[in-house]
Amino acid sequence: MKFIDLFAGIGGFHIAFHKLNAECVFASEIDKNARITYKENLYKYSPNLFDSGMFNDDILKIISPKEQIPNFDILCAGFPCQPFSQAGYKKGFNEDKDDRGNMFFNICSIIESKRPKAFFLENVRHILKHDDGKTFKIIQDYLENQLGYSFQYKVVKASDHGLPQHRPRVYIVGFRKDISNMPIFEFPEAVPLTTNMSDIWGGECPKKIGYTLRVGGRRSGLHDRRNWDTYLVDGEVKVLSPVEGIKMMGFPDDFSFPVSTTQAMKQLGNSVAVNAVEATAAKIINYLKTHNSIFLN
Repeated sequence: MKFIDLFAGIGGFHIAFHKLNAECVFASEIDKNARITYKENLYKYSPNLFDSGMFNDDILKIISPKEQIPNFDILCAGFPCQPFSQAGYKKGFNEDKDDRGNMFFNICSIIESKRPKAFFLENVRHILKHDDGKTFKIIQDYLENQLGYSFQYKVVKASDHGLPQHRPRVYIVGFRKDISNMPIFEFPEAVPLTTNMSDIWGGECPKKIGYTLRVGGRRSGLHDRRNWDTYLVDGEVKVLSPVEGIKMMGFPDDFSFPVSTTQAMKQLGNSVAVNAVEATAAKIINYLKTHNSIFLN
C-alpha cells in the first residue's frame, strides 16, 4: 500500500502508516524547520523518498500532479483550515490554484489527477462550524460530487486511542466511488486510556489526561487559563519539554529534534496524535485490502 503525506509537519501520518507496512512515495512540507525534523527521523524509514527527490518543499510547485507525483493508493493531509468563498469555490482548480488561502483545492487537484483509492484528511474540530458551516459543506460537496468519492467524518480525540491528551480533531475519510453498493467505512472504536500524565512525568500528577499541546501560550503558568504546558508533579511545578510531548503525541521514544526547544514544541503542537491516526489508517488499509478487487487502478 502506497501513500503520500501532504502538509506533512514532522511526520505523524508517515510514522503511523509506516507501522502498518505502507510506503510513503511523496511528501510535502513548506516549513524549513519541520522539514529538518522530518528528514532526521524518517530517512531511516523511507530513504528512497528523500534520495529520489520526492520530499517537496512547497505544494504550489506541483503544477502537474500526474507527472510530478508517483502513483499511490491513499492521500493523507492535515491541511490548513481556511475560509472558502463561493466565488473561490466556483473558480475551482484554475484561477484559485495560486491562492495559499485555499490549499484544499490543491489537494483536490491532486486527487482529480491521480484518482487515488482513498484519502485521509485531518483538521481542527472548529472546521465543522467554520464560516457558519460553509467551509465544511464545500469540502464535502467537492469531494463527493465533483470528485466522486465517499465522505465520512468523525471527531476523534487522542485520548480515544490511549494517549493522555484530549486533542479533538476531525478525521475525514473517503473512497473512490467507482463501484455500486460500496460498504460503509467504519471508524475505529475508542480504547481505554493506557497511559496517564503520571506515567508521562514519571511522578505523581493529579491531572490524568493532559492539556492539548498547542503553539501559543507557552509558559503561561499553572493558574493561567491559557496554560497547557505547566503541571504539578510530586508537589512541584514542572514545564512540559519535548521529552514529555513526544510521549503525549505517540511518537517513538527515539524521535529526536535537531532544532531548538521552541521549534520542537511548536512542531509538536502542530502535529497529529500518532496512535489515533494509526488506528484509523489500519481501518482504511483493511478496507482496501478487503475490497481490493473492486479498487483496481
